[in-house]
Amino acid sequence: MTETSETPGAYVRSGAAPGHRLRWNKVPEVTAYFWIIKVLCTTVGETAADFLNSNLGMGLTGVSLLMSALLIAVLVVQFRTKAYRPGVYWFAVALISVVGTLISDNLTDNLGVSLTTCTTVFAVALAVVFAIWYRREGTLSIHSIDTVSREAYYWLAVLFTFALGTSAGDLVAEKMALGYWVSAILFGLAIAAVAVAHFALGLNAVLSFWIAYILTRPLGASMGDYLSQPTGDGGLGLGTTVTSVLFLAVILALVVYLSMTRKDVTASERELSLQ
Repeated sequence: MTETSETPGAYVRSGAAPGHRLRWNKVPEVTAYFWIIKVLCTTVGETAADFLNSNLGMGLTGVSLLMSALLIAVLVVQFRTKAYRPGVYWFAVALISVVGTLISDNLTDNLGVSLTTCTTVFAVALAVVFAIWYRREGTLSIHSIDTVSREAYYWLAVLFTFALGTSAGDLVAEKMALGYWVSAILFGLAIAAVAVAHFALGLNAVLSFWIAYILTRPLGASMGDYLSQPTGDGGLGLGTTVTSVLFLAVILALVVYLSMTRKDVTASERELSLQ
C-alpha cells in the first residue's frame, strides 16, 4: 500500500512550518521495494538479535547497549545527510529492528515484565508520539519528513513500532501457540486485510501505512524463527547465522539496486532534482 500526500512536493518550497529549515524528503517512496526490504529487515532484527545474544558473551544487557550505541551513531549520520540515501536509511532501519527486539527481550527476560504489559506500554508510547507529532507538525505523512523535528518524530515512531511489533508478536505466539509458519500466515493475512481496507474501503493512507508497518515486524520475526530454529522446535534448522547472512545479502543487493536506479525516490524529489 502506498502512503500518499494531498500535495506532493509543495512542502519543499512553502509547506514547512515557520522557522523550520527546508530539506529534501529524508525517507523513501512507499513501493513494493520498501515493503520487501522492511520485512527482510525485521527478519534480520529477530535472527541477528538472537545471534548476538548467543555468541558475543556480553549478556542481553551488554548486547543491547552495544547495538544502541551503534544505532545512535548511524542515526547521527542519517540526520546529517541532506536527502534520502538508501544505504544509510536502511542500515538505520535494520539496526532499529535489532534494538527494538532487544528492548522487548530485556523487559520480558531480565525485568520480568509481562508481554501484555509491554504490548500495552509500547502501544501507548507510540500513540503519544503520533499525537505530539501531529499536534506540532499538523501531519504524519512520510512525504514531508523534511525537517529535523519531523525526522526525529519519524525515527522515534519507527523504534516504537518495532518494539510494539516484537511484544505483540510474541504475545500472540505465546497465547495461541500457533507455530512459526502459521503465525507468519496469520500476520500476512492481517496485512492483506489492511491493504483491502485501504484500497477498496478507503481507509486513511497514513493510518493504513503505520498499521501495516507494525504488522510487518511479527511477520518478519515469524519468518526468521521458522528459518533459523531447530527442526525439533518447528523450524527449518538453518540457524541464526545462515539466516541473518542470507537476508542481509538480499537487503544489500536491493539497496545497491535502489541507490543506482533511484526507483524509491519520491516523485516530487525526483522532479525537483531535475530543475
